[in-house]
Amino acid sequence: MMMDKVELRAFTFEVRAEQDEEHGNILTGRPIVYDARTDLGWYDEIIEKGALMDTDLRDVRFLVNHNTDMIPLARSRNNNANSTMQMSVDDDGMAIRVDLDVENNTEAKNLYSAVERGDIDGMSFMFTVDGDRWDDIESDHPMRTITKIGKVMEVSAVTFPAYEQTSISARGLDCALDNAKSSLDSVKAEARAIELKKQKIRILSQI
Repeated sequence: MMMDKVELRAFTFEVRAEQDEEHGNILTGRPIVYDARTDLGWYDEIIEKGALMDTDLRDVRFLVNHNTDMIPLARSRNNNANSTMQMSVDDDGMAIRVDLDVENNTEAKNLYSAVERGDIDGMSFMFTVDGDRWDDIESDHPMRTITKIGKVMEVSAVTFPAYEQTSISARGLDCALDNAKSSLDSVKAEARAIELKKQKIRILSQI
């Protein structure tokens, strides 16, 4: 999979620190929300309801600030019962439950404490886009609707949910904007090609 196709979205999604008799110390939250319009600078974006219907969720890690050098704090393999991260897709998007080993993992303990105190209140996810749609493509602020998410690689708890506030998220935003611009350029090129064909047909019909 080409990394230049990977996008990040980091926002202030609800994440909570809880305790469960069966799973111990857990984090719960919703990293992906359907039909929530978001301003990403030069365009708005919405993840359409159903975009996760056929998404590859076979192997998803849980990290902090997208730090791929760290040992994952949890992992979902085929979302089976033994996975330390459980994901559920519903009408609102995706919800997760993360089982944290706070007794044996210092980073897990620190994260749990930070969420419990409210010091960390954001979640982010790394994904690929298999389908999107653009509206108002000639305007200064077009709308992008993501219709199909191809794969989710990881979910992170993030210190700064807004992209522009951290360098790690800013790099993710640059990648997202590049991918979005490429997608928009393709749509514009296709629209121009269709218009040229229509003009040729009109000219030929007058001969």
